[in-house]
Amino acid sequence: MPNDFNQQVIEEFRANHGRVGGYFEGARLILLTTTGARSGAPHTTPVGYLADGDDRILVIATAGGSPRHPAWYHNLLAEPRVTVENGAFTYEAEAEVLTGEERDRAWARAVESDEGWADYQRGTDRLIPVVALQEVPGPPNINAGSMAEALKVVHDAFRRELDMIRKELTDGGTHLVAQLRINCLTFCHGLDNHHTGENIAMFPALAGRYPEAAPTLVRLNEEHERITELVEELRRVVMGDEPVPVVRAEVERLTTALEAHLAYEEEQLMPLLG
Repeated sequence: MPNDFNQQVIEEFRANHGRVGGYFEGARLILLTTTGARSGAPHTTPVGYLADGDDRILVIATAGGSPRHPAWYHNLLAEPRVTVENGAFTYEAEAEVLTGEERDRAWARAVESDEGWADYQRGTDRLIPVVALQEVPGPPNINAGSMAEALKVVHDAFRRELDMIRKELTDGGTHLVAQLRINCLTFCHGLDNHHTGENIAMFPALAGRYPEAAPTLVRLNEEHERITELVEELRRVVMGDEPVPVVRAEVERLTTALEAHLAYEEEQLMPLLG
C-alpha cells in the first residue's frame, strides 16, 4: 500500500486509540515499528494480526500477495526487537519467524478465521512468512495523558475486542474455530490481569486517598468477583469445544455484565483519577 495511505491509517489509529475506518475497519490491527535494515531509521506500518496466547501475537507478511516480502519483514530479520502499538498500549517485542509445523499450524488458523489469507498465498509463488511477536516484560505504557483517560482507553479496548468476538461468533458458522477460541481466551486473560491490577493497586490507593469512595470500591470488587465467574464459565465452554450458540450465549452474558461494570466504574472513578 502507498506510504501516504499508511500514514493516514497511522494517524487515525493513534488519534482514536486503535479504532480506524475504511480498509481496516473492524479488523485486528497494530502499528508495527521496525528498524530499517539499511537506514537504521524507525519505520511504522499498519499490520493485521492474530492473537496467539497471553503475551504473543502473530503477523503475516502478505504484502498484498506481492512476489516480494514486505519491507518490515526484511527489517525485523536484521533487527528482531520491534515496537508494537495496539491502541491502548505500546510495548517492545521480539520477533521470531515461525518455521515447519509451527508455521503451518498458525497459517491454518489464519486461513480458517479469514479466507483472505489464502487468497494472498494463491497470488504469489513465495511462501508467506508468519512471524510471532513476543512481548518483552516491562511496565505497561498506556497511550493516555492522564490516569482517567488511561482507564477509559483500556476499557474501550475491551469493548472493541468484545465487539469483534461477537461479530466472529455471528459470522463463524456452526463450530467454534481454533482462532476464535484463542481470541476468547486471550480476552479473558487480559480482563483478569486488568481487574487484578485494580484490586491490588488502584482500589487500595483510592481508598486511602478518598475514604468516602469506600462503598463504590466495595461494589466494584464485588462486580469483579461476578465477572470472574462469568469469565471462568466462558473459558469452560470454549475449552470444551461447545457449539457456537452456547459460546455466544456466554459471551452475551459476560458482555452485559461487563458493560454495566465499565460504565459504573468510569462514572465513579474518572472524577477521582483526574
